[in-house]
Amino acid sequence: MTDRPSNFSGAVSMALLKVLALIAVVLNILDTTVALENGLGLTPPMGFNTWNKFACDIHEDLVKDMAHAMIDSGLHKLGYQYINLDDCWQITRNETGYIVEDPNAFPSGMASLIAHVHDLGLKFGLYSDAGLRTCAIRPGSLGYETKDAVLYAEWEVDFLKYDNCWNLGKDLKTRYQTMSDALNATGRPIFFSLCEWGEQDPATWARPIGNMWRTFQDIRNDWNWILSCLDYNDKWHQYAGPGGWNDPDILEVGNGVLSIAESRSHFTLWALVKAPLLLGNDLRNMTSDIFEIISNKEVIALNQDPLGIQGNKRLSMNGTEVWAGDLSNNEYAIVLFNRSDKEADIVAKFDDIGIAANSPFFVRDIWMHKDLGIAHSGMVSAKVASHDVAAFRLKPVFPPTLRGKYHNIA
Repeated sequence: MTDRPSNFSGAVSMALLKVLALIAVVLNILDTTVALENGLGLTPPMGFNTWNKFACDIHEDLVKDMAHAMIDSGLHKLGYQYINLDDCWQITRNETGYIVEDPNAFPSGMASLIAHVHDLGLKFGLYSDAGLRTCAIRPGSLGYETKDAVLYAEWEVDFLKYDNCWNLGKDLKTRYQTMSDALNATGRPIFFSLCEWGEQDPATWARPIGNMWRTFQDIRNDWNWILSCLDYNDKWHQYAGPGGWNDPDILEVGNGVLSIAESRSHFTLWALVKAPLLLGNDLRNMTSDIFEIISNKEVIALNQDPLGIQGNKRLSMNGTEVWAGDLSNNEYAIVLFNRSDKEADIVAKFDDIGIAANSPFFVRDIWMHKDLGIAHSGMVSAKVASHDVAAFRLKPVFPPTLRGKYHNIA
């Protein structure tokens, strides 16, 4: 038998990885053609949600404050547009079965509040539940889907988060499909967010029903739990794309538990994996460090890239990880993430993470906002502090002409 060259197995492995990557991308492209036809969610939604910071302590002045803070801070100019009111706004149903807002918390009425938000140039989101009750034991939408959808459209709601409590054991897919159909029948495009906690692997079936779907349990203001949300979300990366996104839940940046390094990592990785960037902190009271994180235009650009391919974990070793994603115009994003408790040197060789290394790239550090020159060696590296990230954007010096339209396979 003729001896094979010593690098034969490595070459075969790399070829196999590229074939598998190409198959995954083809499946992703096919999936993105079967989406909810409401014209929404071509990029992940950006905005604010009341739950993480305020839970049930909500009222119309708070919502107005958040909307005005988004405008006054300039966040709306960066793409943040939704002001989403979570659970506890509803109190009962009237004699004809229509939902009624809490008159003590919302004395002007929901229609008036929504009009106020719209007058600022923002969009408004509301919450309901695919069960008899919401998670806070308020009236849910089960059996009232058509009435609720009609009323939401009349109020000019732009976004509906639809939870999964008190569901009486009824079929999950049917309950979400029923509300999706009711919303679409109103004729008003309403972004539909399936908050079913990742039950029954929604990434595999929710695209024709909604614009985003939760992939795990509710996020908590806890570093390790946030990483659990990230990891579980990653397994479904090939199913995300324009019109439908994996949702690892609302951001905890700025809520006083995470360090600045952890906050930077949380925001960067959510951006890379095309998660909805829904802020969960008090927009009226932010430190300059927190504002700098959530207003980083270059990180936001990864999230809002029109190609819409979710980045994913490519390498993991000794508590350090390399995450990467494809961008439009044959560009790439690379995030070096240090989960460990000590500073670490992290190296990302392009060949090892599925990036073609047969041409040089311009490299830009998108946290330092600094051009680093041309990577001739087929790699990027950085010394990364504990729980922190380094993030880079790669642009080909000589744009390849033979790469696919949707994925950069050499």
